[in-house]
Amino acid sequence: MCFYEHLRFTCGDWKWGNFREHCNREYRIGETCGMKLVYTTAEVRNKCKLCDKVDTKLRKREVELARINRWQQEGRYPASVEKSQESIKILENEIRSLYAEIAHRRQAIGNQNGSSRSYA
Repeated sequence: MCFYEHLRFTCGDWKWGNFREHCNREYRIGETCGMKLVYTTAEVRNKCKLCDKVDTKLRKREVELARINRWQQEGRYPASVEKSQESIKILENEIRSLYAEIAHRRQAIGNQNGSSRSYA
């Protein structure tokens, strides 16, 4: 039960920070016992890496949609419209997989907090 910093992002996600202090259970010098406890919680003013990736993909999708709308209003570039529609489908699949990864990570964190323990 060694102590680590706890970093919490604005999106609600978190991660372990730097090691801070040894616990009483550790008898080897320079080693940690393997269990992590929160020393302090620091609020980070930005989003986690996965949420940043989602935001980037959403912005790219919006740019492609605006480009398609402009081209369709002009009545030009049908091949480019098709290519942009394919790239939008790819972006939507990537966004969907990132959201699934975020949900899986948060569900796994919930299971670590004791919801999956069996005391029988």
